[in-house]
Amino acid sequence: MVNGASKRRSNMEFTNLKTFIEVAKTGNLTRTADNLRVTPSAVSRRIKIMEEQYGYLLLDRSGPLLVPTEAGKLVFEKAQLLIQIEKELLCGLMNIRRTPKFSFGCTSAFGIAHLPEMLRGFMLVNAELNNLEFYFDMPDNLLQGLKDHTFDLAVIEHCEGLDLYGFTTFQLPEDEMIFVFSPLLLAGTKEITIDTLISQHLFIRKEGCCSSKLLGANMERIGRAVSEFSKVTVYDDMHIIIESAVKGHGIAYLSRSLVCDKIADGVLAAHSVRGFVQAKRRTLVLGDTARQEDATVKFAREILGYFGVPCELLTQPDVAV
Repeated sequence: MVNGASKRRSNMEFTNLKTFIEVAKTGNLTRTADNLRVTPSAVSRRIKIMEEQYGYLLLDRSGPLLVPTEAGKLVFEKAQLLIQIEKELLCGLMNIRRTPKFSFGCTSAFGIAHLPEMLRGFMLVNAELNNLEFYFDMPDNLLQGLKDHTFDLAVIEHCEGLDLYGFTTFQLPEDEMIFVFSPLLLAGTKEITIDTLISQHLFIRKEGCCSSKLLGANMERIGRAVSEFSKVTVYDDMHIIIESAVKGHGIAYLSRSLVCDKIADGVLAAHSVRGFVQAKRRTLVLGDTARQEDATVKFAREILGYFGVPCELLTQPDVAV
């Protein structure tokens, strides 16, 4: 860590070197002062500081123009090299700051189900990228994050229309919302009805998440309410919800993509309620600066390719109006 005093001294020394170079070029304190937008006395003071620092007179003041002495010629030559090195250093630092980066947001359900596999394929061909940020959040917060430029792009899962005016959007394949539970929990039940499910302990995400919103809307659609479940436990952690269902502690309402492997293996059973709207929409949304970063465009193409959406569409996106 560089302390403040060292940084100020370094800046002052480079300022003095730049001032000396200008004096050596113009041969005149007043003209140098005009070029540097400082006073002639400031220019004179900087030169004297350098002469005291090096222990040599750097300028011959005997003639009408200021001319570098032998020592001054050496300082002039080396100072130019130092200034050039400083320029290259600053340019290099700017390139470091401009290392391709992006921030991506999605719901936790989408992230758990798809992000690991997406990233595996993406990093295989983009191993040089190391400035990536990923966030899980609720749909409303993801949309606000795009507006605030917290995210460069996001996949938003939603059960109703979102106001995506002005954003570049791509429709991804829909997911399906289902009830899941251990096969042993309802073993022997001849017919699973909404009343069967309501009698169980329900595990669900917090209010504001797409699954909670969709369940509430669906229950209302069939003339029922979430409050009718015998017990409702809200978890923010999707893994705990799934594990609770696997262990037979109750039922859960979540995305099929989260548990498709467990359903295929017989660890969980799935049920869809008649009258429910099961589809959950998924939209890839690009922020208004996303196309300025090559890394962001590459990841958007990775998402589209992962879902089998033609990547050529990235050049002809839907713009929500």
